[in-house]
Order: sequence, then C-alpha cells, then structure tokens
Amino acid sequence: MTTRIASVRAELRSDSADVATATPRLSWTTVSETPGWSQQWAEMKIEDEVVARVDGPGSVLVPWPFEPLRSRSVRTVQVRVLGSDGLLSDWSEPCRIRAAFRSGRDWVAPLIAAPEPTTAARPVLLRTEFTVRPQLRRATLYATAHGVYQAFVNGHEVDDQVLKPGWTPYRSRIVHESTDVTALLATGANALGIDLAGGWYTERVGFMTESGVSYGEQPSVTVHLELEYVDGSTDDVLSGEQWRCTTEGPRRSASLYDGEEYDARREMPGWDRPGFDDSAWSAAHVLRENFPVPEARTSPAVRAIERMPVTRVLNSRSGKQILDFGQNVVGRLRIRLTGPAGTRVVTRHAEVLEDGELGVRPLRSARATNTYVLSGNGEEIWEPAFTFQGFRYAEVTGLPEPIDPAAAEVVVLHSDLRRTGFFESSHPLINQLHANVVRSMRGNFFYLPTDCPQRDERLGWTGDIQVFAPTAAFLYDVDAFLASWLVDLGLEQDAIGTGSVPFTVPHVISGGDEPPGEGTNPTAAWGDAATVVPAVLFERYGDREVLERQFTSMCAWVGLVQERAGQDLLWAGDFQFGDWLDPTAPPEDAFRAMTSPDLVATAYFHRSALLTSRTAMLLGRPAQAQRYSALAYNIHRAFVDEYVGEDALMSSDSQTAYALGIVFGLHDSPQQRDRMGERLASLVRENNFRIGTGFVGTSLVCDALTETGQLEVLDALVTSTSNPSWLYPVTMGATSIWERWDSMLEDGSINPGEMTSFNHYALGAIADWLHRRLAGLAPGEPGYRTLEIAPVPLPSFDHARADLHTPYGTASAGWRRDGDVIVVEATVPTGTTATVRLPGRESVEVASGHHVWKIDG
Repeated sequence: MTTRIASVRAELRSDSADVATATPRLSWTTVSETPGWSQQWAEMKIEDEVVARVDGPGSVLVPWPFEPLRSRSVRTVQVRVLGSDGLLSDWSEPCRIRAAFRSGRDWVAPLIAAPEPTTAARPVLLRTEFTVRPQLRRATLYATAHGVYQAFVNGHEVDDQVLKPGWTPYRSRIVHESTDVTALLATGANALGIDLAGGWYTERVGFMTESGVSYGEQPSVTVHLELEYVDGSTDDVLSGEQWRCTTEGPRRSASLYDGEEYDARREMPGWDRPGFDDSAWSAAHVLRENFPVPEARTSPAVRAIERMPVTRVLNSRSGKQILDFGQNVVGRLRIRLTGPAGTRVVTRHAEVLEDGELGVRPLRSARATNTYVLSGNGEEIWEPAFTFQGFRYAEVTGLPEPIDPAAAEVVVLHSDLRRTGFFESSHPLINQLHANVVRSMRGNFFYLPTDCPQRDERLGWTGDIQVFAPTAAFLYDVDAFLASWLVDLGLEQDAIGTGSVPFTVPHVISGGDEPPGEGTNPTAAWGDAATVVPAVLFERYGDREVLERQFTSMCAWVGLVQERAGQDLLWAGDFQFGDWLDPTAPPEDAFRAMTSPDLVATAYFHRSALLTSRTAMLLGRPAQAQRYSALAYNIHRAFVDEYVGEDALMSSDSQTAYALGIVFGLHDSPQQRDRMGERLASLVRENNFRIGTGFVGTSLVCDALTETGQLEVLDALVTSTSNPSWLYPVTMGATSIWERWDSMLEDGSINPGEMTSFNHYALGAIADWLHRRLAGLAPGEPGYRTLEIAPVPLPSFDHARADLHTPYGTASAGWRRDGDVIVVEATVPTGTTATVRLPGRESVEVASGHHVWKIDG
C-alpha cells in the first residue's frame, strides 16, 4: 500500500503561485491505496529548514505554521502525512509560493496621466528610462490604474494578463499587480512603458451610455518598480512628472462598449525601449488626488484562454462577409491583413443573425465595432487590446477582397479559473444545455460576475450570482474569485451606509428610469447575495475565513430588512424585482410575474436570517446565533400564516411560490410540504410541462419537485423542448444560456423587448440540480469533507454522471441502466467519507474508495 501527496497549494488562487498575504493557508490532497485511509497528522517544511506539525485530519486551508513571509520573497513548501495505516508518505513535490504584495509601507508612487487632454478618455502612452546597476538580484513591478493598462520593459510585455487590473469600486478599493521583471532587465540603460486606456474607469457604465455614469474622464496609472541588488541596496523607479507621455499613438480610441480604433500608420517603433527620442512628447501630469492604498490581487487574472477558428463564412443580405465561429463566446477578433496604407478595416460583432444580417439591436447603444487602419508594411496582425465583445458572428468590411477565413480567429477571454466539475448524461440536449451553462459562466466571469458580456451593461448584478453561485462553485474553482467580489460588495454596502446591498457590485446604477434610491434600495434575492454567496463558498470549499470577513455585511443586510418588514415580519410594499423575467411577463415589462414580489421578499428574508444564524454559530457567537434563529422562526410563522393556506394552497398559485415554500422550508409539516409539491406538479402539468419560473424560481423548482417525490412531472419538465423550457433554446441552436426563455422567438426573430441577451447564466442555475440530484454528487459537510451520494434516476435518462475535483481529491457519482437494474457508482476521495442514499434503501456510510451498488430500475 502506498500513500502520496498529489498536490499542495497556498491560499486560493489557482492561476498563479502569487499570494497576497504573509500567512497563506495551505491545502493538500492525498491519494492512498488503503481503503478508508485517514490522516493522523501532517508535517510541513519550508526550504528544508523548518518543520511544523498539525495533528488530526485537517488538510484544507490549514493556517500558515511558519514565520510570516516577507514581501517579494519566494519560498517552497512541502508536506508529508502519516495515515491511519501507520505508513508515512514521502515529502510532496515542492509548492512554490511568491509573496506578491507590498508590506509595511504606503504606496508612494502618484497617479500620472496625460496633461490637458483635448478628447475625453483618450488612450495614452507613457514611458521613462532608468539605469540598472550591476548585480541586480530581483526586480518587481507594482502597478495599477484608474483604467486598464499593459506594461512593457525593454520592448517586452511584462505578463499575459488582459485588461488589468480589472474593475473594483475605485473610490474604496483598487488592486495592484506584482510582476517579477528581473529577466527583462539588463545592466545599464532600460526603459519602462505603459500603454493605458480608460476601461471601466471612463466607460459610461450602466443602462445605455447616455444615462450611464463614469468614475472619471481620463485614465491614469501608478507605477513602482523596485530594484533589489545583491548587496541589499535598492533603487526605486516611480511614476511621476519625469515620465513622458503622448496621446498621438496608434490607438485612437478604446471603449469596452463601443470597441477600439487603431491606426497602424501612427505606430512608434521602439517607444518602449531605451534610447527612443521622446522629445516631442509631453511631461506626464501628476494627479494630486488621494486614492485607496492598492491591495495585492487575490483573484485570478483575465487571460487569453483559447483560440477558435472560423467554422463557416456567410454573406449577408446586403452582401457583406460574415464570419461564423460556431458558438457564442467572449473575446476579441484577431486578424491577419495585407493592403495599402490607409485601408480602413471595420469589424462588427453580434451574437445572432436576424433577417440575414447581424442582430445588433440587443446591443442597444453599444457599437461593438473595431477599426484598424493598415500601415501598408506587408502582413499585419491585429487584435484590439483594450476592449472585448460577446459574439458568435463577426462582419469584416473595408478590404478590397473578402478576408481569408484562415486569417481570422477568436481569442477567448475570461478569468483564468481552474475547471473542477464535469457532467455527462445519455440525453444529448441536456448535455448541450450543460455545455451552454459552462460557456455562459466562462464569458461572464470576467474579473467579476457579470450579467452579460455584449451590450451596454456588463454589470455585476447581485441577483444573478445569488442564484448561480452553487453552479459556479461546482464547475470552476471560484473561491478566490467570489471572495474578492464579496469584499467589493461589503465596501459598496458600507458606502451606502444603511446596510443595503446595491443592485450591482460595483455599484453604478444611477438616474435614468431606475426606481427611487438609484439602485441602493433593498431588494430581495439581489441583496441576499450578501448572505447566500458567503454560505455557498463555505459549503463548497470549507472557507471559514470568508464567513468571518462577511459576517458584518450579513448582519447589516438582515437588520435592514427586519427594519423594513416591521413588527409583522412581512417584507411588503417596497420596490422588488420579484421573480424577474417570469415567462408570462410581456417583453416590455420584465417585472410582471405570477408570483407576488412580497411573497418572494419575505421568503428570502427568512432564508438570510437562517443563514446568518448558522454563520454566527459556526463563528462561535451563540447569542447572535440564537437571536437570528428566533428571527428566522418568527418569519417562518409569519410567512406560513400570510401566504400558505390550511390546504397548502399558496396565495400566489405559481411554480415559484411553491418552489420557495418547499425548498426554503416554509411549511408546517412534511405533509403540508408534500401537498405543496402536489400542487406544484399540477401547475406544471396544466402548463403542458413548460417552465413557469423567472430568475428566482428557476434555481429551486427542480429541487422542489425532487424533494416531494414528483419525479414523473420533474422528468417531463426537465426534458421539455416547448417554449418556454430549458431545452427550447437548445433546439433553436443556442450555444449559451439566454437571458429570456424566449430571447429568440420560434420564427427566428429576436424577442422585441429592449432587454434581450443571448449570454446570461442565471437560468442555467439548473446545472447545480443536474450535479447534485440527477447524478447524485453533493456536499455532505463543508468543503466536501463528507459527500452525499443520492442520485435521482429519471425515466428519460439511461445514465448520468458528475465528477468534481474537491479540496480532498476527485469525487464522482453516477448511475446507468443495465436492463431492469440501475447500477450506481461512486468514488470517494482519500480521507473523506460519504453518506449514500439510494431509492428504496436505508442510507449507509462508506469510506474512501470506489463503490458500486445495484438497485431495481
């Protein structure tokens, strides 16, 4: 029998060895051939110098046992474990850790920008030269921007990150990058250049650019290059008035919504190398404004993840060439071109076609158009740097001849998350639905969880991620990503000052036709992201620290709602989104739903109070736990008395109402719950097995039918292809999740509503049910310390399976039909256990290893 450490990691980032803390938590996975193996103790050593020991089974987010890391230090950690079989493993492979943060000093480099610009949000090039003395030991570049930037050292990009540093609430938090640039420097003269554009800082973000708001008119950047020498001395290269800048470079404009214009005739070869003549450039303008001390990045960066070729070429009705990439993606078009100097090549983008042309109406005021002016110097390759589009189709015009399809490709962009979860079944349409969920998640996890990637919005809507967080946490490792976003949520909540959570994080909704409060009034299911998302991260990753950090935010939210609800604890009469985009809502009124918004609000009030109570207990705060538990109980009583009749019929006789009552436990007995399930099943039948839920109910309805044993109705609902249904878009050729159940109508036309996206992940929250219930792989204890294996075989399926890279190793669960028998299989990772619940059998506990059961089909 052998035992080995399969992997070791520090803190949460999965895309980098960088850590943003001096005391990173350690996690490791163990693989053992011994059935039922468990860890007795573990030893950790750093650089073969210090050995620390922890007793017991803990192997996930273990507190740092060594001296705190020094800023910029690079260390390696190894782990070995003693198992219950008495065998000691070998030391693991070294885990490299880089302390990518500044410690003990304020940020001294000022923001710099172009002086007195004549055009708003003009892209700018900035540069400086400096001398490196002999015997350089290490060079670290710290930089961030009010805008987006790339840094160049001696003509080389310093990293592969895109649109850095991303988007945070600039007035309260900005994130810096820490980049080791030692290998790019040479003794003697060196140059540092910054290519800078406005990004989210200057974009008029919000609904429609004319009613949106921007943080500022011009981008700026702050840079600190620290040079360390072998003798212990240091030199600093700081942004300041000695820098030179120009707005006369080739990038003429750059907008996230509108696209980028680049004139290759204006390129300045060597601008980012030493010896360049910048005498015609201006001195950089030093901004005297205060800004938050930049924090080290804790979440994964956005990068180019893959490249996709053209799948077919179409000609539009108007005779234009359209490139089809076969699926709806998020990224940028990269093209190879030749032609005379001054030739203007224009690319336009859209998710769908309508009447043989690009369907651009859903973009609203976003132009999603890039322009490249050829230099005429042979073959030219262009990919915009400071924009991105959501699209499947690209129209290319301006060339004398149609572009060669082989000369174009899509560079796919998203946060560089580690894929962890997989699903497969015997149902091809369900498999395509799941693939669409993955694709929509990838495209919308772009520094923060956005609603859509294409139109003049792309905002961090709290309601969308509240319902989707469980699905996200299965498909990808999103602990660091969402934990960082929750920091922003708490800061925006603090800025409002009432405990309210804004509709979007960062908070930018203001003015226009928005309801009173400019996006800050408390709203159920959206504001409840403050309680639900931290709870999901704890459930799926065992991340207690996120609960500790967000607990004040959770309490503030619940306290505000309690104040709004009043003594009867029924949250009623306030503005609510309710069951947003209920399929019966007309195109022009997404608020209109079958379910009372007050019922939705009170149900979520109960949910958040209960989650806050549980969090308080986990954090060792029994008095608060008791208070919130009592509050949750009283809300429960108020809800049932107000909305649930003695016959279990609800005041809103809708799919969403019953799903909320069942899944949130808002009933008085199992019998009442089952009667609610019977009525829910009847509603689904009466609706010809079509879905009848919006954003709120969609994530709950399958669980509600499962919990109440309505499996035949559930099967028909899940596999329906009628409009509306999960599979209707798949039958219409969808390759991502639509915002509306009918974003495209059956005649192939686009839904006439102003708000129509073909890449929204919220309605894809069903994927969590596919993983947990259909395949049967669910967390039993936080972080999958124990599993719950409880598959729900449905008649329309011959098999289903889910696989997940848990913090303890790879787990799997699934089933297949073999004649009249259903064969259930599960793999339980080393050091964990599972509770197995099979139809018609008593539950059993099993240890790690591979297990097979057979049940009647």
